[in-house]
Amino acid sequence: MSKRDEGTPRPIVISQGEPSGVGPEVAVKAFSALGGHIRGRALRLVGGAREFERAAAVAGIELKPLKQAIVDTGYASRGEPGRPSADNAPGVIAAIEQGVRACEEGRAAALVTAPIQKALLTESGFGFPGHTEYLAHLTGSKNAVMMLASSEIVPPLRVVPFTIHIPLREVFPRLEAEAIVETGEIVLEALARDFGCETPRLALAGLNPHAGEAGTMGREDADILAPAVSLLRARGHDVRGPLPADTMFHDEARKNYDAALCMYHDQALIPIKTLAFWSGVNVTLGLPIVRTSPDHGTGLDIAGRGIANEKSMIAAIMMAAEIADRRGL
Repeated sequence: MSKRDEGTPRPIVISQGEPSGVGPEVAVKAFSALGGHIRGRALRLVGGAREFERAAAVAGIELKPLKQAIVDTGYASRGEPGRPSADNAPGVIAAIEQGVRACEEGRAAALVTAPIQKALLTESGFGFPGHTEYLAHLTGSKNAVMMLASSEIVPPLRVVPFTIHIPLREVFPRLEAEAIVETGEIVLEALARDFGCETPRLALAGLNPHAGEAGTMGREDADILAPAVSLLRARGHDVRGPLPADTMFHDEARKNYDAALCMYHDQALIPIKTLAFWSGVNVTLGLPIVRTSPDHGTGLDIAGRGIANEKSMIAAIMMAAEIADRRGL
C-alpha cells in the first residue's frame, strides 16, 4: 500500500486471520459483497495471496478484482481447511503487523482483523492471549479496551468486559476501583468520539448476583464497584450502577445507557452474542489506530466449504469506516 493521494479517503485493510479457518473466506465474501469499497474507501486484503485466492475459488468469487486488492505477506499456509498448524503463526502475525503499520503510517484508515486461533499462536510462542493485547503491544498503548458492539439491533448494544482472557478465579483479584475508572473513561471518550454520543451514558454491571444484594452476596459491588461509579460521577460522567447484570440487557433497559461495562468476559459476551450474533463487532478502544473484527471465531468445523457467513465481517468493515469518518482519517 502506497501513501494515499491528498484528498483520497484512506483504504480499510483486512488481515487474513487463521488461514485454516473461515477468515480468508469471510474476508473475500465481504469484499465481493461490498464491491471492494466502503463509504468511498477501497478495501485491501493483507495476508497470503494463495489463501485469499483459494477462499475465493471455494466461494465462487471472481479472482481478477480480488487480486488487485491483495497485499501479499509472502507466507503460504502449511495447514488445511479445518486443520490448522502452528507453522502458520508467522504468516498470521505478519498480516496483523503489516496492517497496524499501514494505519500508523497513514496508508490506511483502519484495520479489520479476521479471527485467529489463539491456542496455536500460544503454542508457537506468541506470548499474548489475543488480538487486543497484541495490538496494545504493537502500538505502545497503555490500556487497550475490548468493546463488542452492534448498531443493527434497537436499542443498540455495546458491552465492554473489564477483565478479558483470564480464568474466572482470577477476576476477583483484578478488580480495583481506579482501574475500573480508567477503563470507564476510555469507554466514555470512545462513545463521544467514535460513536457520536453527545452525552455518553455508561452502565456498570454488578459482579455478584443482584449486584451483591446489599453485601449479603459478596462485598465487591459495595466496596469496589460503587466507589468506582462515585469517582466517575465526581468527574462529571453520566454513570449508573453497579446494576444487577441479569436485568441489564433487555430492550427497555438498553434505552438507559450507551455502553455497559461488565466485570468479566462472559458477562459481556453472552448478551451480545445472543442478541446480535451476526451483527456484533469487536472494537478495540484506547488505541491510536482504528481496529475492528467480526465477533466470531475461526469456524474450523466449516472452513473450506464455502458456507461461512460474512455478515459479521461486513458489519466490522462498516463500523471501521464509520469510526474512521468520525475521526477524519
